[in-house]
Amino acid sequence: MTTIQHISTSRRIKDRVVQGLVYLAFALAVVPLVSVLWLVISNGLARFDLEFLTHSMRNIGARDAGGGAYHAIVGTLEQVLLASLISVPIGLLTAIYLVEYGRGGRLSRAISFFVDVMTGVPSVVSGLFILAFWILFLGMPFSGFAGALALSILMMPTVVRSAEEMLRLVPNDLREASYALGVSKWRTIMKVVLPTAFTGIVTGVMLAVARVAGETAPLLLTVFFTDSINNDPFSGPQMGLPLFVFDQAGRPNDTAIDRAWTGALTLILIVMLLNLVARLIAWWRAPARGR
Repeated sequence: MTTIQHISTSRRIKDRVVQGLVYLAFALAVVPLVSVLWLVISNGLARFDLEFLTHSMRNIGARDAGGGAYHAIVGTLEQVLLASLISVPIGLLTAIYLVEYGRGGRLSRAISFFVDVMTGVPSVVSGLFILAFWILFLGMPFSGFAGALALSILMMPTVVRSAEEMLRLVPNDLREASYALGVSKWRTIMKVVLPTAFTGIVTGVMLAVARVAGETAPLLLTVFFTDSINNDPFSGPQMGLPLFVFDQAGRPNDTAIDRAWTGALTLILIVMLLNLVARLIAWWRAPARGR
């Protein structure tokens, strides 16, 4: 009896120690995140006003007060939207092929290999590729669309891997039940598999969006700088929030530094808002709600 009690006490002690280590690791991971958020919020609130959100930097000198990031906000939203429209369908179709059609095949193994390679490609490489092929070789101008092409290259592997994992989590019993009723494979994928994995796929897409929304290097090479509002992403240079922050942070005066902090805060808020909207859509379209 004493031996059993000793073993039970030893297990409880080990459990408490491991639990304490887990909490400690969580605290160590949260501290840098909280400190960065606090630093951005405390410094960014100084210029976070209506003028900043509704005005551009046109005719605003380097040391002048005022000005805003409206042109950069518009550019970021359009560039991320275009990148999503390019990468999400391609990434989702690729994941469907890998899970539903190409299991164990030579082509699927080759695709998986290249997806893994693309996952580790530095962001500046995608910008260099679009610069060399789209702008220099094809002679296309610097534009928001060129930046979206570079961002889509970064988004695709994240979308493919996240969608692939979500599709693999769908129980095979659901597929077999659909096949048993005489439903074709493509209809089973559209009506059973994708709705079941919809929430996870949306989460993966938002992870990809969050990754590319703050990328600066691809935009430096493909979008170029402008202080004016350009609502057409297919014509002429178009600013983005990462470029705006980079540009303002490099100017040696307090007014520009304040604008850079506020631009970073605005970018964080946009990403958070997009994630919130995606969560609401995923909740609304969840299979349990019968929609």
